[in-house]
Amino acid sequence: MSTEKKVNADKETIISQLLEKVNGSPFLIVIDYAGVSVPEFTALRASLAANGASCTVAKNSYMAKALAQAGLPDISSDLKGQTAYVTGQSDICAAAKVINAFAKVSKKAEYKTGILDGAQLTPDKIRALGDLPSREVLLATLLGTINGAGAALARVIQAHVDQQNGTAE
Repeated sequence: MSTEKKVNADKETIISQLLEKVNGSPFLIVIDYAGVSVPEFTALRASLAANGASCTVAKNSYMAKALAQAGLPDISSDLKGQTAYVTGQSDICAAAKVINAFAKVSKKAEYKTGILDGAQLTPDKIRALGDLPSREVLLATLLGTINGAGAALARVIQAHVDQQNGTAE
C-alpha cells in the first residue's frame, strides 16, 4: 500500500509541475515528435530555449489533468501518441518560428494543437503565427506607416499654406 501512495504522490508532483509551467505561460504549443532522434530533439530544445521557450515531455494524461486544473480548454482528444509541450514567457511567434524551421528540416515534427491566452489554436493558426515577421520588423513597419501618413499630411498642409500665401508654384 505504501508503494501505491508513493506513485500517487509522484504523479501529483508531476501534475503540479506541469500546472506551474502552464500557468506561467501565455501559450502552450502541442507537437507530435514521433520519429525525431534524441540529437534532433536536443537541438530543438536548445533553439527554443534561445528564443525564450521550453519544451517538456510528459504523459498525456498528466498534462490533461494539469490543463483541467488550470481551467484551460479541453484538448485531451489531441493528446495522443508522442507529444511534447512548448511553453514560454511571452512570444508564441518566436517559438512557432523555431518549430516551423525544425519541421521543414526534419520533416518529422508537426503541430497537434495549441492554446493562446485561454483560446484553442489549430495547427494552421500556429503555423501562421510562426510565419509572421519578428516583432521588431512589425514595429518598424508600423512606425514607417505612421511616419508616412504624417509626412503626407504635413505636405498637404504646407501646400495649402503656400497657396494661401501666394508662394505656390
